[in-house]
Amino acid sequence: MDRAGSVVAVLAFCGVVVALMQTLVVPLLPNLPKLLDTSPANASWVVTATLLSGAVCTPVMGRLGDMFGKRRILIVSLGLMVAGSVLCALSDTLLPMVLGRFLQGASFGVIPLGISIMRDELPPAKLGSSIALMSATLGIGGAIGLPVAALIAQNADWHMMFWAAGAIGALDVVLVLLLVPESPVRLPGRFDFAGAGGLSVGLVALLLVITKGADWGWGSTVTLVLLAVAAVVLAGWGWLELRTAQPLVDLRISVKPQVLFTNLASVVVGFAMFAQSLVFPQVLMNPENTGYGLGKSMVVAGLCMAPSGIVMMLVSPLSARLSAARGPKVSLLVGTLVIAIGYALSVFMLDAVWKIVAMAVLSAVGVALAYAAMPSLIMQAVPIGETGSATGLNTLMRSIGTSTSSAVIGVVLANMTMRAGGREFPSHDAFVTALWLGCGAAVLGLLVALFIPGRKPVEAAQIPTQNRKEGSPAVRTAT
Repeated sequence: MDRAGSVVAVLAFCGVVVALMQTLVVPLLPNLPKLLDTSPANASWVVTATLLSGAVCTPVMGRLGDMFGKRRILIVSLGLMVAGSVLCALSDTLLPMVLGRFLQGASFGVIPLGISIMRDELPPAKLGSSIALMSATLGIGGAIGLPVAALIAQNADWHMMFWAAGAIGALDVVLVLLLVPESPVRLPGRFDFAGAGGLSVGLVALLLVITKGADWGWGSTVTLVLLAVAAVVLAGWGWLELRTAQPLVDLRISVKPQVLFTNLASVVVGFAMFAQSLVFPQVLMNPENTGYGLGKSMVVAGLCMAPSGIVMMLVSPLSARLSAARGPKVSLLVGTLVIAIGYALSVFMLDAVWKIVAMAVLSAVGVALAYAAMPSLIMQAVPIGETGSATGLNTLMRSIGTSTSSAVIGVVLANMTMRAGGREFPSHDAFVTALWLGCGAAVLGLLVALFIPGRKPVEAAQIPTQNRKEGSPAVRTAT
């Protein structure tokens, strides 16, 4: 394997490992209150903490990488993941577990950092397919992580999954140190602490409303206060960023049509992508006496979802070829269309395991096409010195989409229920409604993508590595 191939392999492996953190605790969720000796409401913070820290740290790590070195900040992010994994592995109570999961979430900036390193280091001929693979690791890691975590949780002490995560993270750090070069591209200046603080407060308030609003009550005082805080702080943050010489997020670039509509599409595609993750495993695992459930174990359900991750890995190079030939906008349009078709068909395909696997794979093809196109669309429109923060913001938009999907689909499944065997389950109609919501989100993503200015090929906005000089200021692309 040549040098470029080694860089791509290591960065993609890092992306998969970080994405694993999203599904690592899924097999433990029903038992977390007992394992941590706490209430179900408190145990939900094990998931929420990772979401919040990931949302805050992703754009921040991207900006720090642009300023101080992407490889350096990549190592810091992976180190935080290792520290969080070890803390979780040593935990038997809620507080250290939540803190460990918060540290794990801080590593979510690895994927945009990896994309930025690829843009700086790879020759144009390899750039499109490599970025497509790196972007797809968000879905690949999540799909592969579920059965692996379920196997560990079912056959060993639950702490082992965190020890394994820490060991793999440490291996990532070693591989990055050995095989990934530091990029000479820098964006000199001061870090925007005020912007980082404002974005953090606003995002935390907003995501708490999205993730906890159903538990607290959508009309409760705490929900309404947090919603008001999010609106006021984010509006003030935007005003401040427009008046800062070196902002955390350059909003003037972010409102360019190509960036703006790509980020909007990322939100709704993230919503659509996550809907199936909430529907298919539950249909597979719910008991047969519900009338629709297939009565499978968590491990079997996870294995049924794993092929979608493999398919995403195989499809991402095809997305790069389509983007190179027709432009990444076309890849995004095709991807959202495939997702919509997959969800529409899924409504009628919930009665057999093979049908669910087939629908998960079909949707994964669409997600791979769409996710692989987004970084290319962003990078065509931003200066090379802004790559880390711009792709970090795009990754954040996807996270907001998945968080919103979790909240909305969660409300649907909680309010459309039936009883079977003395227990309450979401009804068949609830899952059908959730799938139609996912289909609608994909259609909305298709409509939003139509407003993105069309450009091709993906390499047109890239600057070959040999044209950059060691230690030179950040090179800016023509837009």
